[in-house]
Amino acid sequence: MTTETVQQNQQSLSTSAARNLATTTKTAPQMLGITPRYLLRALPWVDLEAGVYRVNRRRGFILGDGLISTYTDGGGAARVIAEDLREIAFLRPLESPLLSALAGGFVQREVEPGELIAGPDGPVEQLHILAFGRAEKRATGQYGEDALLAVLGDGDFFDTAAWVRGEAMPYQVRAVTACTVLSLDRRMLTELADREPALRTQLDAYAANGQGPADREHPINLTSGHSGEPELPQTFVDYEESPREYELSIAQTVLKVHTRVSDIYNSSIDQVQAQLRLTTEALRERQEWEMLNHPEYGLLNNVVPGQRVHTRRGAPTPDDMDELLARVWKQPAFFLAHPRAIAAFGRECTRRGVPPQIVELFGSPFLTWRGVPLLPSDKLDLKGSANSAPGTTNILLMRVGEAEQGVVGLRPSKVPDEVEPGLSVRPMGVDRQAITSYLVTSYFSTAALVDDAIAVLQNVEVSNYYDYS
Repeated sequence: MTTETVQQNQQSLSTSAARNLATTTKTAPQMLGITPRYLLRALPWVDLEAGVYRVNRRRGFILGDGLISTYTDGGGAARVIAEDLREIAFLRPLESPLLSALAGGFVQREVEPGELIAGPDGPVEQLHILAFGRAEKRATGQYGEDALLAVLGDGDFFDTAAWVRGEAMPYQVRAVTACTVLSLDRRMLTELADREPALRTQLDAYAANGQGPADREHPINLTSGHSGEPELPQTFVDYEESPREYELSIAQTVLKVHTRVSDIYNSSIDQVQAQLRLTTEALRERQEWEMLNHPEYGLLNNVVPGQRVHTRRGAPTPDDMDELLARVWKQPAFFLAHPRAIAAFGRECTRRGVPPQIVELFGSPFLTWRGVPLLPSDKLDLKGSANSAPGTTNILLMRVGEAEQGVVGLRPSKVPDEVEPGLSVRPMGVDRQAITSYLVTSYFSTAALVDDAIAVLQNVEVSNYYDYS
């Protein structure tokens, strides 16, 4: 049928022709990468006058990350990073050549799931480092029951006190998964101590005093429950001499818009504003990622060893979440997890018949556990960052706010050409190619005021499913 025949049979105006006279209803430009950014919305923000935030603390004892790192050599064997042996208190003063000698003495062995790695039978003759895998530290309870003390993961080591003293280990360690264990014989340590008086002094002090003070802060001398007129103790509160300072970080870009576009293609949507909005969204997304993953101030990389928890079986169970709550028990604010981790936790709750309650925040429903909401964020990726294995993720729990000695976001109180708190758009002029440039800048950082303000559940597996049929 020809076009002429169609026109002869047509009785009304076609929609395609009518569109030439109609005003099209348009959306603003859409962007797949925009997320709710709940971390930025839920954190209390501190406005900085001078761009630096100093966290003054009571003087504490210096701690590392609590893990001894390993690597795989060209032949596929696991090796200890010598300098990381300083995580053991009595080895910190040693020179690098001596640490290298000890690192070279570790012997590798492979352990099958369920196999005993170390137990309480007889004096401890070896120091063990878990290079790869997951194991459980268990002991016999007061009435003969089996008690789980901790779940160990990559980089954990045991048991230095029993090893130095030649005593029996007070617990047993059994592999949950296939494990690679590196072990150092006690004979090497004693031979080295016989040649190095400084090490012998450190060993003797460690053997006499145990693993150091239980309190991570220098004590404040007090007395209580007394009667009469005893002489009261004298004390003072010491501060850190070099407190940590957080400088504001930055995310920047230069947005370019041709004047021809902004001059004649500006109705009904402002082209410059549309470009700036999407650029700002991208900067805010990067900001949230940096606040979680940056190697210096990122929250994932600022969790102290005592606040790290390993999953017992891989999938995030209610028991694992309870363990997190036991670490951040003072006014926990929210969990932060990848959406797939939240889904995996929901499956574990469904399997156990304890469905989480729902609470509404920011206009959306959220799962909760023990009344604490689980906020989703895709910035906690599935690539195994912050000591988690590849293909796994992490779940954070934090307390927030300055008054609560929690986690806070940092931003400048005011910046020139500010369009949002901490974000500025500065016109840079028009170049000789008729292109207008805008400098878009976001200033930010984050800080955990005390160590127990944040905890992390590591090695969270999200691929465990159940058949409910």
